[in-house]
Amino acid sequence: MRNHPKGLITLAGTEMNERLSFYGMRAILVLFLAAAVTDGGMGLDPGTATAVVGLYLAMSYFTALPGGWVADRLLGFRRTVLVGGVVIMLGHISLAIPLGSAFVWLGLALVCIGTGLLKPNISAMVGELYQGDTDARRDAGYSLFYMGINIGSAIGLFVVGYLGERVDWHLGFAVAALGMGLGLVQYVLGQRHLKGAGDLPTRPLVEGERGRLLRIAALAVAAVLMAGVVAAFTGTLSIDNVTYVLTAFSVVVPIAYFFYMFVVRREDVTAEERPKLKAFAWLFIASAVFWMIFDQAAGPLTLFAQNHTDLHVGGFEVPASWTQAVNPVMVIVLAGVFALVWAKLGDRVGTGLKFAVALLLCGFSFVVMSWATAATDGGTVKVSLLWLVGVYLLQTIAELCLSPVGLSMTSKLAPQAFKAQMMGMFFLSITAGDAIGAQVSRLQPALGGSYFLLLGVLAMVCGVALLFFVRRLRGLMGEGRPEVAVAA
Repeated sequence: MRNHPKGLITLAGTEMNERLSFYGMRAILVLFLAAAVTDGGMGLDPGTATAVVGLYLAMSYFTALPGGWVADRLLGFRRTVLVGGVVIMLGHISLAIPLGSAFVWLGLALVCIGTGLLKPNISAMVGELYQGDTDARRDAGYSLFYMGINIGSAIGLFVVGYLGERVDWHLGFAVAALGMGLGLVQYVLGQRHLKGAGDLPTRPLVEGERGRLLRIAALAVAAVLMAGVVAAFTGTLSIDNVTYVLTAFSVVVPIAYFFYMFVVRREDVTAEERPKLKAFAWLFIASAVFWMIFDQAAGPLTLFAQNHTDLHVGGFEVPASWTQAVNPVMVIVLAGVFALVWAKLGDRVGTGLKFAVALLLCGFSFVVMSWATAATDGGTVKVSLLWLVGVYLLQTIAELCLSPVGLSMTSKLAPQAFKAQMMGMFFLSITAGDAIGAQVSRLQPALGGSYFLLLGVLAMVCGVALLFFVRRLRGLMGEGRPEVAVAA
């Protein structure tokens, strides 16, 4: 950290505490939703529970797009992050109140909204700290930032996971609220190190636009309320149907937003920026496929740990929620190594190649999951915890090839007029992947190991296809000299 801006410590510390709350709650969410009401849970069908978790994750990243817009046009990065943190804390407090499902759904909605305000904008602020620096140093900075994320994730998964699963679900949610509160204190105290980064919106609204915004917002709220009333009267308002609608929404919106940037607002994208935007579109698809698989750790993989894995280590039975912590712990160990590797390699290895490797490794992790499922002999045998450790090791290496690099890539490719919104667009790739994964996860109980095999092969095929476009992507992105023997 000695050669990096001091503001990186402030931002990484804030994000660490936010991820503590987010991943801590994620550790127990599917178990809480699927647990019997008599055990303090929601009593949902496991298929519905995994779909809800997947859509919750999808919506948490979907709100990054309007969150980026709020920063670009209204508040600036710095104040938007602060507001988002407060909303997240209120969401976890709502989840901690054991007074029925209404507080659960309200809490999930607030965490989604707050995450959308905080997540893309704190990541964009990291990019502002490195304006004028080399790409390699920027990538190294994002890798260090990503290590902070995973320290918080690991702490949250261990602490909230244990308290929620072994003591009381709502106590776990309360600790998540405390984590976000600590993050807010750290952020306010450390703002002097940001040196003005994100203080002002990049393209503030003019007077005429404010009135139009209010009209659009009012119409949107009225349309949602009207749809809810109609669904309630026709008997079609159900948790499953809501997840179907949100999934369609999660796929249609990014397509529409690409159309908006390429066609409707084409005059705001310069001739130099347009090829970079095209490259971003291809990497967006690759990212969606990656996250469709990666984020199933919160649903199907956690239920696999609970039902089909021998969790005894010595004389201690590991909580099923703790298996999710394997990933962030490995990131903590490996992130510094990857930061050094990216800095040493510099521009010799491009973003496209990193994304392709990520898809190949993540896909292979689900092939391994299909072998683990086969080893359960139809569910009659509990397999070793090492199966999941191996799966998470592959996914961690894949994640370090894609996620911190993806954040850095987005900050480099973003047109100036859509700076924060483009960070939101990167998170929309996670939204699309998580939303699709939420629905296909319903098939896992029926397909068994074939489910993991099919998704794994799909991701690996996409990875191979991306390898053949590495040179083209480097040209669009304006990266350094093309790799040799990439497709060999």
